Amino acid sequence: MTPTPDPEALPERNETPAERMDRNWVELLQELRVLQTGTQILAGFLLILPFQPAFAELSLAPRIVYLSASGLTVVTTILVLAPVSAHRLLFRRGRKAQLVDLGDRMARLGLASLALSLACVMFLIFTMVLGLVAGAVAAAVVLIMVIMLWQVMPFTALLRR
Repeated sequence: MTPTPDPEALPERNETPAERMDRNWVELLQELRVLQTGTQILAGFLLILPFQPAFAELSLAPRIVYLSASGLTVVTTILVLAPVSAHRLLFRRGRKAQLVDLGDRMARLGLASLALSLACVMFLIFTMVLGLVAGAVAAAVVLIMVIMLWQVMPFTALLRR
């Protein structure tokens, strides 16, 4: 598989392809660190939630959403750690371009998984406080915000370039 071309590979950067791959890898790792931290905080919140008194009063639907949120958080963690694991396996084998490409795909999937986790968490919080309808609205608002801020705005900026 050929790596995705880097649109930032501008002549004024004056870097070799290897230097560009190193830069891309470092930038990707920084993004994954941020994503990992947020995911760990979310996982910690989810771990304590069933031990709250109000949790016992939840009906089946919010409990299923809780399990979904927990599962998605684990999936997110696995996805954002996958590039690090791949790096360990492919270290010093001349596969940096493949690592960057794999890492990019895992980061994108991790963000999608995190978005769904966040929507599930907001559903739970609003359901516990205000009821099922408020929970559904809160989850929808989160997903709309994610689509707008994580997809539409960056894509719009790309088109303006």
